[in-house]
Amino acid sequence: MPREPIFGELYFLLEYRDAPLRLQYSSDETFRLPPNLFVIGTMNTADRSIALLDAALRRRFSFVELSPSATPVEGLLGRWLDRHGLDPEPAILLDTLNVMLIEADGDVDLAIGPSYFMSQNGDPPDLERIWRHDLFPLLGERFQGSGRDVVADFGLDRVQAEAARRADAGPQAPAPTLSEA
Repeated sequence: MPREPIFGELYFLLEYRDAPLRLQYSSDETFRLPPNLFVIGTMNTADRSIALLDAALRRRFSFVELSPSATPVEGLLGRWLDRHGLDPEPAILLDTLNVMLIEADGDVDLAIGPSYFMSQNGDPPDLERIWRHDLFPLLGERFQGSGRDVVADFGLDRVQAEAARRADAGPQAPAPTLSEA
């Protein structure tokens, strides 16, 4: 039985699947990946420090973008809340927050996805906790050095007020969707 490959060998084998490889620490045996092995990875492209790794990976593998403004992620939180019989407010707030963020700096690639608001057991999201422990640190990094007060500009109360304002504007002035912002 061959030993486990190290990352460099695994990386090679992922690109050249049909090539057997002699492992560095087990040179008397060859190793190859089984044909039914599929690797699914995620990468947050908002982190610009991984640009070189990103380019190396993109040359070798297929990528599927999962953006909050495109299928299948667009509207996912609303569907999940509905399926669990929960209040749709978190989906409305997330959409409003993303529009506000894009209006603030124009970067659609930094839209916030729905996973912060979804739990394994279908419990309603704790909005105060999510804003305090997940979103404020994320937004603090996003606007670091900008002089922007993320708590004042993007706090839960502020986003709720903006969502209400947009809802009160009615159908004659609909809130822009994430893809339109």
